[in-house]
Amino acid sequence: MKKKVGTLFRDAFGNFHFVKRFLIFTFGCISYNRYNGFNQLKLKGTEYIKDLPDKKVLFVSNHQTYFADVFAMFHVFCSVKNGFINTIKNPIYLLNPKINLYYVAAKETINKGILTKLFTYSGAITVKRTWREGKKKVNRSVDLSEISRMGTALNDGWLITFPQGTTKEFAPGRRGIVHVIKKFNPIVVPIVIDGFQKAYDKKGIRIKKKGVLQKMIFKEPIKLDFKNDTTNIIMEKIMDSIEQSPKYYKRKKIKL
Repeated sequence: MKKKVGTLFRDAFGNFHFVKRFLIFTFGCISYNRYNGFNQLKLKGTEYIKDLPDKKVLFVSNHQTYFADVFAMFHVFCSVKNGFINTIKNPIYLLNPKINLYYVAAKETINKGILTKLFTYSGAITVKRTWREGKKKVNRSVDLSEISRMGTALNDGWLITFPQGTTKEFAPGRRGIVHVIKKFNPIVVPIVIDGFQKAYDKKGIRIKKKGVLQKMIFKEPIKLDFKNDTTNIIMEKIMDSIEQSPKYYKRKKIKL
């Protein structure tokens, strides 16, 4: 299969850069007050990503809403690209966005309505859940073409993924992402987020509460041995790094 590559005018999936720039700018302007207005976004650790290579970087994060998490990450990555560290208080970065930025989204949540189709154009890599379709439980194998698309995104830029595949806290990690890591050997950077589920509805579109402090912490890249680490070991390292492993669940229970 011929490897797809981006060009001066299009990304690796054939989407026009100028359209993506317009969409990221527009969505960024619309959503800005959600993160630096009536709500605030506190950042930590973006110094770990400022010198990362422009391609083959995979971000793994816990998940709290369908879209608000990703919108916030777009703001952060565009801000870092323009030299700002641990802040999004200079929205001039929206004029020079990072356009080789992609994120993994469940097909059932991204293909509903014109608004979500525009979200897709801005960088979504849609996948079918292997364990659930709507409210129905299924048991399907990983689609290799989806792994290939994620590889295309990594070869063109940065890819954001949510290993749990759900907004449910402490849900188990899904092994499809380990297949991607083993096949394409990206730099894997963990992100821990909090406060989004308190501020927005499950989709991350409707505002539930104002005056919420949202948090986003970037950690150092995970140390992985691509040759010797088993699937289980890689999965354990990912879940631990995004603070969704059993030990963090136990800590939360103790705090409660």
